[in-house]
Amino acid sequence: MYLRDLITLTSSSFLTYRMRSFLTGLGIAIGIAAVILLTSIGEGLHQFMLAEFSQFGTNIISVQPGKTQTQGGNVGIFGSSRPLTLEDADALRRLPYVEYVIPGLVGNAEVRYEGRTRRTMVLGEGRDFGKAFTMKVQSGSFWTDEDNEQARAQAVIGSKIQQEMYGGRNPLGSWLRIGGQRYRVVGVMESKGQILGMDMDDAVFIPAARAMELLNRPGLMEVNVSYRADVPADTVIRLIKGRMTERHGREDFTIISQEQALEVLSSVLDIITFAVAALGGISLLVGAVGILTIMTMAVTERTAEIGLLRALGAREKQVLTLFLSEAMILSALGGLLGLIIGVGISQGLHLLFPALPVHTPWLYAVLAELTAITIGLAAGVAPAMRAARLDPVEALHAE
Repeated sequence: MYLRDLITLTSSSFLTYRMRSFLTGLGIAIGIAAVILLTSIGEGLHQFMLAEFSQFGTNIISVQPGKTQTQGGNVGIFGSSRPLTLEDADALRRLPYVEYVIPGLVGNAEVRYEGRTRRTMVLGEGRDFGKAFTMKVQSGSFWTDEDNEQARAQAVIGSKIQQEMYGGRNPLGSWLRIGGQRYRVVGVMESKGQILGMDMDDAVFIPAARAMELLNRPGLMEVNVSYRADVPADTVIRLIKGRMTERHGREDFTIISQEQALEVLSSVLDIITFAVAALGGISLLVGAVGILTIMTMAVTERTAEIGLLRALGAREKQVLTLFLSEAMILSALGGLLGLIIGVGISQGLHLLFPALPVHTPWLYAVLAELTAITIGLAAGVAPAMRAARLDPVEALHAE
């Protein structure tokens, strides 16, 4: 049987039973559309979370007070016999491969300027904060004082603080009251928006030593270490662990690598994306049952046609190929329709709700289409074999 004849026979079958073919393909299309829609939302969430988590940079290792034990979680400074200090940060700064060390803590306080008052987030940071993290100063600069108790009362403010407290005027050089203490504004951060739920534009940055005094904290919440990109994270972690154990006498701290955290987060989100794809794939089983039913009915209705083909010299293999091709083409067209519907709905949702992270993973789209064709092939095997094994004489007598 020539390819042209195969195409003619299969297309004539679809045209003869238009509604039945359409409804069968629609069953596959709905399944594929469900897979594409769910995986688009899942992959969008995946990329959104990774982007949020990595906005601070990837070559970062965080040292936190308190040792995470098997039977419990990290309880921070309250679970550590010795809090992290500015001296610990200085000691880590002298390690090989380390580029920047940023002591840090966070709290909130009232800020006041010329009668305007606002409650905002206060971030106590080191002088190299802007260099280590992917955050830039729009105007002015960070302070240059050493990260110790002698650091001057200087502050860098977020863009929202500038707008709300200064009405868009240039704040550099002005005195801003933070928690009742006067700070000279030396810089304004570029607009960054929210990162992991924290509005970085609605924040003020002050030296870590000043923040410990302002927030009445006995120690730092964490020390972030930025290291060279060409050095493995495990090497730097080993050096940090050795230096901190040497200073504290024991391992009463927790080290978290940004690289490792991203890998864990990525693997979890991959599982979520696969899970939602599997849920959508269940609906493909309905389409498979539909194809099996329709092809079985087609064999019964076209018994005389099959007998004529056999009488004209068509072999069993050719009849088998004909019916399998019909099932595969039907499922492939249904899958293509499902791709169009799924992508259309997902992009439509993104246009209606811009905050909804939607990204269509084309790998899943290709796999979904291949799955549709495979389902059509599998569902058409039994009816096709039945058609191929019909006795030509008996089939010609069928009505």
